[in-house]
Amino acid sequence: MLFTDSHCHLASHKFPAEEIDALLLRAKENNIHRMVTLATSLEDIPHNIALTEQHDNVFSALGIHPCDVHQTPEDFLSQLRDYAQHPKCVAIGETGLDYFHPAPNGWTDEAYHLRQRDYLRQHFQLAAELGKNIVIHTRDKTGKQSLDDAVAIYSEFSDKVTAVFHCFLGPRENAKAILDLGGYLSYTGIATFKKATDTLDAAVHTPDDRIMVETDSPYLAPTPHRGKRNEPSFTIHIAEHLAQAKGLSLEEFSQITENNVNKFFKFHD
Repeated sequence: MLFTDSHCHLASHKFPAEEIDALLLRAKENNIHRMVTLATSLEDIPHNIALTEQHDNVFSALGIHPCDVHQTPEDFLSQLRDYAQHPKCVAIGETGLDYFHPAPNGWTDEAYHLRQRDYLRQHFQLAAELGKNIVIHTRDKTGKQSLDDAVAIYSEFSDKVTAVFHCFLGPRENAKAILDLGGYLSYTGIATFKKATDTLDAAVHTPDDRIMVETDSPYLAPTPHRGKRNEPSFTIHIAEHLAQAKGLSLEEFSQITENNVNKFFKFHD
């Protein structure tokens, strides 16, 4: 019975280098046999790649987070293309649209969001070119405009690239457009929070062939560790909670999510 933490940030400053070995050992002790660490800027790509080279069970997805587009050069794609051809880069991302955070100084919301959409489209183009899938972030203050806009861009590429919408929050009706395009949904520790009923309901109704689990660590630690620094070993708590909610044994849920992870990231183990 094994699980993959399909989305974590091992290059975060909250994970000092001297703690990584112990972190990975705790993951192994909790049946988390593999991790995908996500880059969010050009600056942290080398650190993420280095982690994959140092540890057999760590892989990477490389991209520019939407909140970093204003400080990323317009010709970023050539650099990202070179990095993304690394043999342990298994997806493009984390990319997407974030309409939650205000535009940085000197930017209007309109210009900031336009640049995010432009960069997201370029990430999709790169994913199609390299034959990799893509990891999407969306976040809104209210409503679901970033989700709708990301889905619209996804629809332009869905015949060539599969997207996972990570840290999916629900409600379940928001999943339909993603699933209709062949996309996946990934759930974090938020699904274990008492008040996150929409998230858990969405997970329960996500088809078995489209669901993955992730920590998004060091953020969003699940119950019973809520409020602490999150880490890949806590994937097991998310898996246990979702398996129970879906009426599955942990072994059944492991097989389901591992099949999905292997297919999405094109693992062949």
